[in-house]
Amino acid sequence: MTVARPKRSLRRTAALVVVVGVGVVGAALMIQRGPDPADPPVMADYPVVMPLGTRIFVQKYEVTVAEWNACARAGACGITLRAPAGKNSETTPATGLSFVDAGHYLDWINRTTGYKFRLPSLAEWEHMAAEVLPQAPDPIFTAPELSWASAYLTAPQTKRTLRAQGAFATTSQGIADLDGSVWEWTSDCYAGAYEGTLRPDRCPAFFVGGEHVAAISFLERDPARGGCAVGAPPAHLGMRLVSDQKP
Repeated sequence: MTVARPKRSLRRTAALVVVVGVGVVGAALMIQRGPDPADPPVMADYPVVMPLGTRIFVQKYEVTVAEWNACARAGACGITLRAPAGKNSETTPATGLSFVDAGHYLDWINRTTGYKFRLPSLAEWEHMAAEVLPQAPDPIFTAPELSWASAYLTAPQTKRTLRAQGAFATTSQGIADLDGSVWEWTSDCYAGAYEGTLRPDRCPAFFVGGEHVAAISFLERDPARGGCAVGAPPAHLGMRLVSDQKP
């Protein structure tokens, strides 16, 4: 007697093909779209302990072009960035960002990850960067005759060239590039900073941390073209996230 072999269900086979096809297409889309926007950023190895004992958790590198563009693709950030020719968007810091832009990115990353990231205060930024920055005070505050200006304009500016993450010093906590060519936005308002009376949403300029501290108009994206309220113009404007809780 011949035993009939059971026929494979065409419906089941078709479903299997569809599932496999969706998986392949999904994988292809993930490759094309870059990092998952829901992934939290890479944080430094150790928290920064402030003088009063509080701890903050700091992003190891500045926000990159690829990370920023994930926000732009989601429609939460208003501009799309492009890495300079020959540079990788996944390792190139996102620059040309205003304080308002930084706020949009913070709103998006907190919404998509569920964490509570923020910008560092100026005191936090200076404390975390102290071991990798020059000890001498910025000459803008110590040379009233402005002799620093001619030296600033004629000295080699190679350090101000935008470089890939990790090109500069790393602190003992594992925070990279605080002494690099990107000045990072802080949450401290310049106008009214010492009085403490001006609301942040009405502040016209905020401090940025870098090779020297400067105050920049909150709408400025390119300080080389103007908009630097205090200090020599920074080379590039970017951002780094911090959190009061470990992500």
